[in-house]
Amino acid sequence: MYYNDQTILFLDGEWLKASEAKADLFNQTLHYGSGVFEGIRSYKTAEDSVHIFKAEEHYERLLYSAKKMHIEMRYSVRELVEITYDLLKKNKLSDAYIRPLIYLGANMSLTASKEVHLLITAWQWDRLLGDRLLDIMVSSYQRPNPKSVPVDAKVTGHYANSILASTEARSKGFDEALLLDAKGFVAEGPGANFFFEKDGVLYTPPLGNILPGITRNTVMDLAGELEFPLEERFFTLDDLQDIDGAFFTGTAAEVAGIRSLNGKPFRKNWEDTKGYDLSLAYRNKVKNNIGHDFLLV
Repeated sequence: MYYNDQTILFLDGEWLKASEAKADLFNQTLHYGSGVFEGIRSYKTAEDSVHIFKAEEHYERLLYSAKKMHIEMRYSVRELVEITYDLLKKNKLSDAYIRPLIYLGANMSLTASKEVHLLITAWQWDRLLGDRLLDIMVSSYQRPNPKSVPVDAKVTGHYANSILASTEARSKGFDEALLLDAKGFVAEGPGANFFFEKDGVLYTPPLGNILPGITRNTVMDLAGELEFPLEERFFTLDDLQDIDGAFFTGTAAEVAGIRSLNGKPFRKNWEDTKGYDLSLAYRNKVKNNIGHDFLLV
């Protein structure tokens, strides 16, 4: 699914076939989850070129995550962007999902490893949560407490929490989970930020207990352009009673409409909500926006 015999990846300054790449089985990331990553998408534009959406923002966050985990990375944002465009060209990819991963060397101690590796790979991948509307449930798991781990960093080990929440939801017949934070406020999905609409106003949790999503920021900017009222604030499950609609946002998921919470449908049809309008606006932006990180392939 993720590679074939012809797939080329970037590993520690070299271009290798994915089938021939190797990693030390005693690496600290594998054993303890101390590593950082990004999820990035590229799109074929109307001009028949390839655009990596928000490439610089993603790599800025990757380096920020590495710093939070005391991982030293010698590549600059610009170098990472250029490597990624070369990666797409070598694999003849346009609409692609890109996965940079910073992982650590062999180290069984509980201190930051000085041996650092960089992997960047890409493959064709449909939207993470599919194209149909989602039925979600409130998870019995909470998002990690920000005083225990840096929740604003995209750390590999954090996603054990996401796997537990998603697996629980699907075992109970739902498509995805919605998690609360350690104080009982609504936080986010296992791999996406959360928005809801009520009485014409959009709401989303503030930063502090959630991952600061790049797609989240893009959708908030689009809401401003469309003059949709939007508030960032803490809210509880009681605030989600009788809402008009809701959706998840994330690079892998894009804008994913939600149909129901805990088996209760929302008041409006998805096509009548501001979330639906934003999903169309987002799709148009990623396909047609040409920014400062736009390069031809």
